[in-house]
Amino acid sequence: MKISWKLIATGLLAVMMLVAVGCGNTKEDAQPAADGKLKVVATTTMLADLSRQIGGDAVVVTGLMGPGVDPHLYQASAGDVKVMTDADVVVYNGLHLEGKMGEIFSKLEQDQKATIRVSDALDPATLLQFEDAEGLPATDPHIWFDVKNWILAAGEVYEGLAAKDPAHKALYKANYDNYLEELKKADAYVAQRAAEIPQEQRILITAHDAFQYFARAYGFEVKGLQGVSTEAEAGAIDVRELSDFIVAHQIHSIFVESSVPHKTIEAVQEACKAKGWDVQIGGELYSDSC
Repeated sequence: MKISWKLIATGLLAVMMLVAVGCGNTKEDAQPAADGKLKVVATTTMLADLSRQIGGDAVVVTGLMGPGVDPHLYQASAGDVKVMTDADVVVYNGLHLEGKMGEIFSKLEQDQKATIRVSDALDPATLLQFEDAEGLPATDPHIWFDVKNWILAAGEVYEGLAAKDPAHKALYKANYDNYLEELKKADAYVAQRAAEIPQEQRILITAHDAFQYFARAYGFEVKGLQGVSTEAEAGAIDVRELSDFIVAHQIHSIFVESSVPHKTIEAVQEACKAKGWDVQIGGELYSDSC
């Protein structure tokens, strides 16, 4: 029995719907905080949404990166630095997801700016490791693709907002509790849908290697054309090796990502065709951004 790529995508989308709903509210269209509201700046679209979920009516959230922006490559402007400096709280992922902003975060913390690094909520022993382009050990920052990790991240945001704004602690707690229930339902739903796919068919091919936490949590094998960070570009050898794998395993669908140029996966598709195998592009996944 062959399983449609649509069934695989359903499980992925259940995870990614958690990070997509906050799209479109970037720093350009953010409104000034009204009296009594906490000014929160979040780096990625996922974190902007998470901050809104927990902060509710007590916060005004500004997202630095708009939809489709790759956080691995993002370079903060002088305007971004001012937005963060003027904020009450800055929320970021850490683990070098925002790879070119490390010095900015260090400076904010030295200046005693309230910051929330959501990856601090996770036990380091549970974080996935890999070798970077220079062969050095590094940590996979794509923690949100295991919903259980995002539950911990939500708790970190709740605690950070409550510490900065104790007057609204009860509101933040109520919002956190409500969101926690939604996350638990999503986790159960993804696990249920994944179980419908035979184990040998749980192979996901994407533009870059962002889905290993998803793979570990829900029993998939994942291969990305590029590495964990998009800073290292894919070359001809990467395309050849991945296309060989796809043809050998007779994989029917591969996926582009919203924050990675589609031409990279299209090159893999063409390489497969040259080898006599017609693979479809199954759709666009939200990896590092919506």
